[in-house]
Amino acid sequence: MEGNKRWVSGDLQHPDRDPNRRQLVAQAQEPFGAILSCIDSRVPPELLFDTGLGDLYVMRTGGEAVGPVVTGSVEYGPMTSGTPLIVVLGHQRCGAVEAAYKSIRDGKPLPGNLQAIVKALQPAYEQAVREGGADPVETMARAQVKLTATDLRSNQDLAPLVGKGTLAVVGAYYSLDTGKVEVLAGAPS
Repeated sequence: MEGNKRWVSGDLQHPDRDPNRRQLVAQAQEPFGAILSCIDSRVPPELLFDTGLGDLYVMRTGGEAVGPVVTGSVEYGPMTSGTPLIVVLGHQRCGAVEAAYKSIRDGKPLPGNLQAIVKALQPAYEQAVREGGADPVETMARAQVKLTATDLRSNQDLAPLVGKGTLAVVGAYYSLDTGKVEVLAGAPS
């Protein structure tokens, strides 16, 4: 979050982005966090948190949609090298969430494999409909973050790590307008 403060203020340090760092991590890596975020070109986790090479495992899917391969990728750091943090990062004006919302609302499937994203986001749609609100797409985007973080937190392989306090699974939301990341759920105490 300190890196995000630098991103918001423009006082960037650009840490761990030089040939010395490249040499240091060439043989082994020990990222301090794993980020599951959206494919959106405006939401690159390494920049939003002002981090560098070897600092983060990053997985990006449309609307933070998950399935077995994505979940396995998220589990990799915590389960193989003790990475202590997972952040599920949604964002403002998410095109994938908006497309899924309209597809479900209108009963019009999206073409190709895009329908797999719609299916993965169905629970967030249902929660957004129950919650209501002025902007149902934003409500759905936030719901997707919280649901995904909760699912990962209670995952049979990650839950024991969370229970021991060696892993935090945090849901967060990025504002395209301000650059600020807001923690929604799961912040370590």
